Amino acid sequence: MTDRASRAAAQWAVARPDLDLPPMEALGRLHEASILVARERQAPLYARYGLQHGEFDVLATLRRAPSPDGLTPTALYEATMMSSGGMTARLDRLQKAGLIERTPHPSDRRASLVRLSAKGLELIEILMPLHMETARDVLAPLSGEEQATLNALLARLIGGLCD
Repeated sequence: MTDRASRAAAQWAVARPDLDLPPMEALGRLHEASILVARERQAPLYARYGLQHGEFDVLATLRRAPSPDGLTPTALYEATMMSSGGMTARLDRLQKAGLIERTPHPSDRRASLVRLSAKGLELIEILMPLHMETARDVLAPLSGEEQATLNALLARLIGGLCD
């Protein structure tokens, strides 16, 4: 396999044969896979509906939220792993597009709740099956067992990083 990670590892093997290269190579592949999935597979799908990845993520987070009243912007940015400033800008764009509604929080005058509008709900209902189809297509080169192993290994890696 001659992907960028293997080419970089081969070059480092010559320049610094003393280095333990497999960890760098694995992380390089993980990073490249993430970029390729986001740029080549997901971005075109979301763009067809006038969205960016982060906006899709907000709509999907609101759709799966347990409360029909919505989520606070803080809960949204924590669930989507983005900054509060980035979340505010996304919410502004989504509200302008008519995909979300902001309402006052019933018990905290300083806070608000964000929920899907009817238009936002309709859009995420269309997009989720397409998003899942894209995920299946991305992982199609792996067998079901390999996908389960990859999922388990990534969960262990993330768990180890969060300890």
